[in-house]
Amino acid sequence: MISPGKNIQPWLHSGRFDLPFILLPGFVALAITLCLPAEYKLTDRSSLAGWVILVIFIDVAHVYSTLFRTYWDKGRMAKHRTLYIAVPVACYIAGVLLYSADALFFWRILAYLAVFHFVRQQYGFMRLYARHEQKEGLAAKIDAVTIYAATLYPLIYWHFTPQRNFTWFVEGDFILSNSAVVKQIALAIYLLIIATYVLKEIVVATTQKKINIPKNILIAVTLVSWYFGIVWYNGDMAFTLLNVVAHGIPYMALVWLMRRKEVNSITSNSKRTFRHTLVFFVLSILLFAYLEEGLWDGLVWREHQQVFTAFTWLPTMRTKEALALLVPLLSLPQSTHYVLDGFIWKKEKAV
Repeated sequence: MISPGKNIQPWLHSGRFDLPFILLPGFVALAITLCLPAEYKLTDRSSLAGWVILVIFIDVAHVYSTLFRTYWDKGRMAKHRTLYIAVPVACYIAGVLLYSADALFFWRILAYLAVFHFVRQQYGFMRLYARHEQKEGLAAKIDAVTIYAATLYPLIYWHFTPQRNFTWFVEGDFILSNSAVVKQIALAIYLLIIATYVLKEIVVATTQKKINIPKNILIAVTLVSWYFGIVWYNGDMAFTLLNVVAHGIPYMALVWLMRRKEVNSITSNSKRTFRHTLVFFVLSILLFAYLEEGLWDGLVWREHQQVFTAFTWLPTMRTKEALALLVPLLSLPQSTHYVLDGFIWKKEKAV
């Protein structure tokens, strides 16, 4: 744990690690988005290579990084065995019941669960970078309101601007309406919150002679990636790029950082094996991500057979009964990840 001090920044590891892997991926994604052809920023057109990199190797892969903090961690598995078994069982049963009742309702619940997970991750990172500051009081409340506004205003805009060229999971998963008044009110509140935060930071900098650099970068990148990905641009590729990169890469980086610290504290250099290496961490989550998406494509979607040629022999499930059992099973890594993530960072201090 870093000791708080006037000139010490509350990095989770160091500026050399936090900046490229946790704080700046969203800005990098925006820079790439700015260079994309117009159709990728304004239409539903997407790139196959971009889909493979963003969806499989970042979005789906980050789900499997949770394994290293749950099922593949012997200590946590022994301590929380009941929770780790009960959550996927409950998620699967709930998924089957929801899909059996209404397939779209299943995807809607999963989409809003994912949104909640994405929003809470930004709040969690903000709290980590503000861990040396007072947790109560006006300043802390302004921080919390700002990070939530950074995510919720774009979501409100999306919900009241149905003409978007992207979806979260499937067409119709969000409950959409159309109201210019709601958007105008939301925008006014959004701008007021940002102005209040900036004013608060100026007061802190002038009175306390310090600036929390990583926390401010985290809030700035959240504002930028969510606003440009959902509000400014109206393209599937732009949304996916800004949404996935700013979320998935920092999550994987945090899991790896925590794993490395824990392994270093209990394992000597002579006892470390291949499973303790970064190579194993990356290759394993990429392999699981590819296998999962291959099963999705072979059994359900049939949209990217050129990427999943090894899965083309699988039968495509068509009946509602078969899909009601299969779809919740294939989405179980995601739903389990969303639910468990609410526990694994709360039960123990991450830093």
